[in-house]
Formats: sequence, structure tokens, C-alpha cells
Amino acid sequence: MMNSILGLDIGGANLKVATPQKQAISVAFALWKQPDKLSSALANLIGKFPETEELAITMTGELCDCYETKRDGVNAIIAATRAISQGRRIRIWSTDGVFLDSEAAKANHLKVASANWHALATLAGHYVPTGPATLIDIGSTTTDIIPILDGRPIPQGRTDPERMVSGELVYMGIRRTPVMALMGVAEKLAAEVFATTLDVYLHAGLIAEDPSDTDTADGRPATRAYAFDRLCRMYCGDRETVSRDLIDALANNVLDRQIRLILTAFERAWWPIEREVLSQGRNPQKERSRTLLITGCGEVLLPRLLDSLGQCHDILSLSDQLGPEVSSCAPAYAVAVLAAESRR
Repeated sequence: MMNSILGLDIGGANLKVATPQKQAISVAFALWKQPDKLSSALANLIGKFPETEELAITMTGELCDCYETKRDGVNAIIAATRAISQGRRIRIWSTDGVFLDSEAAKANHLKVASANWHALATLAGHYVPTGPATLIDIGSTTTDIIPILDGRPIPQGRTDPERMVSGELVYMGIRRTPVMALMGVAEKLAAEVFATTLDVYLHAGLIAEDPSDTDTADGRPATRAYAFDRLCRMYCGDRETVSRDLIDALANNVLDRQIRLILTAFERAWWPIEREVLSQGRNPQKERSRTLLITGCGEVLLPRLLDSLGQCHDILSLSDQLGPEVSSCAPAYAVAVLAAESRR
């Protein structure tokens, strides 16, 4: 039965689970700080779905610096999952587009390491079975930009290093990216993690305040007032010495910088599509207009992105298709659905 499958996306900052029936939960979990607690955190999540008989897994947490190598990280995540599986079947998604069992996943660790983007792109292809498309998944930490043709992802890179070179992995998101990483020393800002993109989005009113959230640059709550303070420190100042106009301008500049980086990667995502279209004897000019699939918590950037893209592309929001809760856990939902489909 489909409702016996639970998809897990095990990341370095968040744990996400989802069922094929669009039940989804995301919890913050700083894996790099507490790798020894991963099993218990997973057990708590899985315990919320007592009918689960099978675990479909994807991961990005193997990159955490609590592990000496990616191999160590993959092995540790698999071991933590097996420790609390209670005999449930475990399958791990690979960038070959198939599930592997635990032993095969450990033997092919680079194919399952950070493969969640591939699972999501494979699911996204269901919505565009013909013609070209590009998936843009804007998360809290990273942005994935993946070319799709005729319902099939056709990435240039498979591993994170390859994907950063190709532009299919842009290492920025809407919460965890240091402002300094986007703006640079040339902008006359402090080279410190005084503020992150979370503060920019809070200040701009694009993310709701959450006084209970202290996963911020200074450990103080995720409110607009404290976000303003953190952004002031980027100028080596404080609320008494830095004007609101200056912080407004900084926030807009950060958002514009993110949009420009996404647009550059979006254009590069056309190259593999064009090559594949040409190889099939099709006319790339006739297929230049492509569907744009948007998902992730960064969908709040969509209006700005569309202003820059114009009206030349069809837009499909996976949040609209799946609901915001499931969209924010989209890779977990993807492996749950793909696991269910592979049973048929």
C-alpha cells in the first residue's frame, strides 16, 4: 500500500519526511553539531507514521564536517537509519535514477550522496512529460537548477562539485547563506557572519517572524527587530548608528544578487537541453520556450524572478500543485512517490 511508504530527506540542517498522500513534516536538526542524536531524531519522526513499512531515503547530510569523508557520512546516515528501522525495508535513491539497498548504497556512496535534487527532478518531470523544462528549487541553504527534457532530467553534473561547476547547484538559499558570501568585501561590509539571508527576508517581510526560532547568526530570535540589528552589524554599526534606508538598500541588493545568480544559472541550463534536442534532430529554436517549475521555501522569490524573466515561459509552481507544506519537503515527497511507483 502506498501509505506504508515514508520518504526521508536527511539534510545537514533539517530532517524532512513525507508520504505519497501528501503528509509532510520538516524539523530543524543541526546534524553537524549532534551526529550521535540522528537516530533518535529520525525515530521521533518515523514514530509519527506508525503504519510505515518501508523507508525511501535521500540525503545531503553526508557533507557535514562532523564526517571526515562523504563515504563516512553516507555510511553513518545509513547506519543511523538502520538502527531505528525495526526491520522496515530501506531503499536509497541514486543519481542513476534507481533505488539501491543499504549495502549497494554504501558501495556506491557518491551516487547516493546529495542525490535529493535528482529525485525531485525525476518527480518534476511527471508534470512536463514533453518538451523542455527547468526545475528551480530554492531552499534554505542551496538552489538547484536542473534541465529537464521530455520528462527526464538531463543534468551536466551528478556530484556536488560537478554541479557547482555547471551552475546546476548554486550554493545559496533564503535562510542560512551569510550576507557576506553574496555581497563581498567590495561592498564595504564586515567579513563576519553577523547576518544571513534569513535576516534579509525577515527585514523585507518575505518570511514570517518566529520568536521561537533562534537558529540565527547571533542566536537571538528570528524577528524583524533582531534581523535589523544583525544587518546593522554588517556595517560594523548598530541600530543607533545605521539608518533604515541603508538596511533597506542592503536587503534589496542581496535579493537582486540572488536573482541575478539564479538567472545566470537558468540560462546555462538551456545548454544541455539544446544539445539533446539537436542530437534528436529537433529544432532548438522552436523549443526555446520552456516550462519553469518552481519549488522550495524560496518560492517567495517568484515575483521578482518573473519580473526578470518576462512572460516568455510557462510557470508551474509545485507549491500550488502539492501545497506549501509538501513543497517545502519536496525531495522527501519525491522519493516516497517514486518508491510507490517502483512497486507497481
